[in-house]
Amino acid sequence: MSVIPFGLKPRLERMAKDIDILFDTWLKVPSDSRARLYEAMRHAAIGGGKRLRPMLVVASSELFNVDRDRAMRVGFAVECIHVYSLIHDDLPCMDDDDLRRGRPTVHKAFDEATAVLAGDCLLALAFEILGEEATHPDAFVRAELMAELARASGPSGMGGGQMMDLAAEHQELDLPAVTRLQHLKTGALFAFCVEAGAIMARVPAEHRTHLRGYARDLGLAFQIADDLLDVEGDEEEAGKRLGKDAEAGKATFVSLLGVDRARQQADMLVQQAIDHLQSFGKEADTLRAIARFTIERTH
Repeated sequence: MSVIPFGLKPRLERMAKDIDILFDTWLKVPSDSRARLYEAMRHAAIGGGKRLRPMLVVASSELFNVDRDRAMRVGFAVECIHVYSLIHDDLPCMDDDDLRRGRPTVHKAFDEATAVLAGDCLLALAFEILGEEATHPDAFVRAELMAELARASGPSGMGGGQMMDLAAEHQELDLPAVTRLQHLKTGALFAFCVEAGAIMARVPAEHRTHLRGYARDLGLAFQIADDLLDVEGDEEEAGKRLGKDAEAGKATFVSLLGVDRARQQADMLVQQAIDHLQSFGKEADTLRAIARFTIERTH
């Protein structure tokens, strides 16, 4: 079992329930030929997962007293993006995985075409949610949220990082190159989550430097922990196949640094992330707890 810092466990449990309720509400299965598509989306989205990204959105919103319901809508949009990326990552043309969160991946439970469409529709749903007035009354704030999430998800963020990851199977990457890859593939979406609260509170971009620093270090620590789990983790607890990077010959933080140095680097990054929050008081305690949880989790 993951060692979750005191006070964070009930919040993560509540977040998991709230996100499942939102997916259930938005993905009601219609009584027409789209039913299979909705069932595939529900298969991927409901149940399982740490729901860490929406938790980051809500925690960052607490720094600026942003309404939780609005923060939840933004967090839900990010989770739609995350689930879409997992569906596509698992496809035979990408990582070709059969198992995700202890269940058959979408292309295995349904078929490849349905899996592609399920991912596409979750991507579209994210921006539909952000565009609604219920997310924020200020149209300029909604526009910034959509623009920043698009940037974090596209070629300058997660999508670009995934392309670099695919290319890494045929290249020998050094530590700076792996760091750059992971900044895009994992870190960009984390950065959006951490800045989302400030965007909703209309905090100017130049005053978000410390939040970006927290997100950068958190994202790298999270990825190092993932690399360590890929080497040392338990497949049953992880709910997916491990050891894939070594099989593919990909360079990772662990392969480049070794297990001990990688763990030390992750510890250092977590402390740096927490240090970026020193200008905040107790309102940042959840963000601090998330940083510690990042390297203590077992899946």
